[in-house]
Amino acid sequence: MSKLTIPQEGGCRCGQVRLKISAQPFLTMACHCTGCQKMSSSAFSLSAAIPAEGFEIIAGEPVIGGLHGGTRHYFCPHCMTWMFTRPEGMDWFVNLRSTMLDDTSGIAPFIETFTSEKLPWATTSAVHSYAAFPPMEAFEGLMRDFAGQET
Repeated sequence: MSKLTIPQEGGCRCGQVRLKISAQPFLTMACHCTGCQKMSSSAFSLSAAIPAEGFEIIAGEPVIGGLHGGTRHYFCPHCMTWMFTRPEGMDWFVNLRSTMLDDTSGIAPFIETFTSEKLPWATTSAVHSYAAFPPMEAFEGLMRDFAGQET
């Protein structure tokens, strides 16, 4: 993956909710968990961990959907596109569905998670794979390696 052009905008399928990122992702990922499979209606969800201060909604008002727990999943209220997640207790980043960006050419998953639940035929180009989430102590090195990669 090359560095994204920043700032960059994006939005939901119908365009009623628009967003802007003004910081490079910490990490990009594909999640194969059955929850992501169901919420994305796909084999996995794609996301980019964006620093919270580098993320803003510039049009519309997303609504909370999914399980309505401590982790908040945000959707467009009109087209119901799953746009981003704010993980419980991790207010320092927003987990943006990377396909929401208008230009997705610079986004590829660097890690894949929950491969223990992946569909047998689903493959990604991720450099690192984990049966569940990576251990917390691995994130610093993963983010450093992600920041240093170029294509």
